[in-house]
Amino acid sequence: MALFKKEKQQENWDKEKLDRAIIRVLSEGKKDMFLEIVHGLTLHDLATHYKELPKKRKPLFLEWLSIDQITGLLRYLSKDEQLAVLERIGPDRSTEILHKMQSNDLAFLLTGLSKAKVDDLIAQMRREEMESILHIMDYPPKTAGRVMTNRYIPVAPDVTVGEAEEKLKTFENLAHFVNYLYVVDEEQRLIGIVTFRDLLLSDDDKHIRDIMRDQPITVDVQMKQEEVARIIGQFDFEAIPVTTGDQVLVGTISGDQVLDIVVREADEDIEMLLATGKSIDFRTKPLTAARRRLPWLILLLFIGLVSGSIISKFEDTLEAVVALAFFMPMIAGMTGNTGTQSLAVVVRGLASEEMTWKKATKLIVRELFVGIMIGVTCGLLIAVIAFFWQGSAVLGFVVGISLLCTLIIGTFAGTVIPLILNKFKVDPAVASGPLITTLNDILSLLIYFGIATMFLSKLT
Repeated sequence: MALFKKEKQQENWDKEKLDRAIIRVLSEGKKDMFLEIVHGLTLHDLATHYKELPKKRKPLFLEWLSIDQITGLLRYLSKDEQLAVLERIGPDRSTEILHKMQSNDLAFLLTGLSKAKVDDLIAQMRREEMESILHIMDYPPKTAGRVMTNRYIPVAPDVTVGEAEEKLKTFENLAHFVNYLYVVDEEQRLIGIVTFRDLLLSDDDKHIRDIMRDQPITVDVQMKQEEVARIIGQFDFEAIPVTTGDQVLVGTISGDQVLDIVVREADEDIEMLLATGKSIDFRTKPLTAARRRLPWLILLLFIGLVSGSIISKFEDTLEAVVALAFFMPMIAGMTGNTGTQSLAVVVRGLASEEMTWKKATKLIVRELFVGIMIGVTCGLLIAVIAFFWQGSAVLGFVVGISLLCTLIIGTFAGTVIPLILNKFKVDPAVASGPLITTLNDILSLLIYFGIATMFLSKLT
């Protein structure tokens, strides 16, 4: 044990070395040494080491951790990994952990599971907690209602500061989650908020209505979670109340929840942009990774066959001017690249702000000008290269004007397609990079060979 103390104090403690040490003490059944090794590790580090364990060592790892430690490390695991943890620790400890989890985290965990599985997981929970979770799950996915927590402290406007402080002490288990007191009337309508600072700096005999901040900014329970994240970031709130249309307080969303939302959305967008749709990381098995990538790629393979049919239709053009084949990959590749760049810009913008018709029009016009400037620059450059390489001004013109047209169209497609999908309430990230690239390949080949065919007599 002294050896582990000494090694843990070294600044260059190697993660792989720690992994091996944890596996060794688990295999040898040395609980005290295990607790010494993991003492002081962050919850994130615990989750990281847990993921690296062989499957047969994970049950004992979890058995020796406390309920609070397991609850904390669940935040850094995927949904499948969370469910696996709950199965490994058994129903009794699982119920304790479900009691400690925030309602929004629990709702996220249960989303997509069968009714039988949900009922099985929450069967041992207290009735009021069970009803609260099921109520949150009734809201549409990715709305404020689905990601909010019901852990907040309401107070009446006529209570004194001293009475409010006493009430706050009875909710010490919520200290980690609570940032404000929420002032509500008899119908539970939100009429104001009180910060802890306001509470501490006020006299005990003052009434809450005298120190509260009225007309607080709220978000509707049906608001999209991306918009909630934008509002919290805009006003730098630690938390924001969630209300119904008649201002009845139903929950709150905190800053750390927003961070979870942003990370989750970014992961989903990256997965869609890569045309996988599911998470793939360093630990994903080859068979699983291949299975997750194949569906999109097979679809794109068949779409790509269209490119082959286009080339076959212009076979005579290619035979007449073989030099055209040299520039074909460059034309298709550049068009796909510009389309993917525009797609990334649009997806990122949609995640951070609300898109209006005026903003969409301005964005399309801007990207159109960007496409023209890029197209003119690259078109002139490749035209000069083609001229000096083949000594043909007509070939330079054909390649240059083709690249100009395809880059404009590629940029336009990468901008418009995600905006259209967003308009129809479809995640714009589904306009994945490979899909945009494949479609632009088809368009670029049509334009390239179409222009070349028009000038075929002069090229030959």
